[in-house]
Amino acid sequence: MDTVKLANKGNTKMVAHRGVSKLERENTMPAFVAAGNRSYWGIETDIHVTRDGRFIVYHDDNTLRLTGVDSVVEEQEFDALRKLPIRDFDEQPRVDLYMPSLEEYIKICKKYGKIAVLELKNSMPREKVFEVCDILDSSDYREGVVLISFDYDNLLYVKEKHPLQKVQFLCSEYTEGLAEKLKKDGMDLDINRKAVTKELIDLCHENGVEVNAWTVDEAEQAQSFIDMGIDYITTNILE
Repeated sequence: MDTVKLANKGNTKMVAHRGVSKLERENTMPAFVAAGNRSYWGIETDIHVTRDGRFIVYHDDNTLRLTGVDSVVEEQEFDALRKLPIRDFDEQPRVDLYMPSLEEYIKICKKYGKIAVLELKNSMPREKVFEVCDILDSSDYREGVVLISFDYDNLLYVKEKHPLQKVQFLCSEYTEGLAEKLKKDGMDLDINRKAVTKELIDLCHENGVEVNAWTVDEAEQAQSFIDMGIDYITTNILE
């Protein structure tokens, strides 16, 4: 088991998507440690707000795919979610596979010196986004974090709390005027690989906006983006 090595990364920073999720179950401590022990610049993950107002690391809105239990993440309490065993690739549970807390994820990133690329899932109330920022402040690692979200308001709340915080707006397609909007709001772009072109990268760079492509697992495509001058590549397996 190993990653697929790129011959030349240039200045492009590589981000491990949900940890090295082709080697270990996504968004688990083993996946984060696997990324920590490799050359990745950053480790990406996702957090939800639980019913009791805490933050849990998991991607899907529903727990079924990885646990076999059909429940909505944000309708469950933190402790109940922690008790759900996540199944390995062979569909068998492992005692070290469970939903991490936000603090556990940050601790791993800090220990291994990796940038924490943290996705705020779904729309969060302003006070919960502020609470995430407070947790990052208390971890003494906020400068090692990039916050990302498909919800633009989430990122505006982050910028309200910490105007200089690095953030990336997640989207599937580019819409006219987005680069200029991101420039005005001090954000970067995190976009589906299918929408990436040299023209898009150049337009963003003209506006001082960095570009991250998700999720790129083919070495040939990654090399093409690197040659175009992309800033970040988020990947499950490439290194």
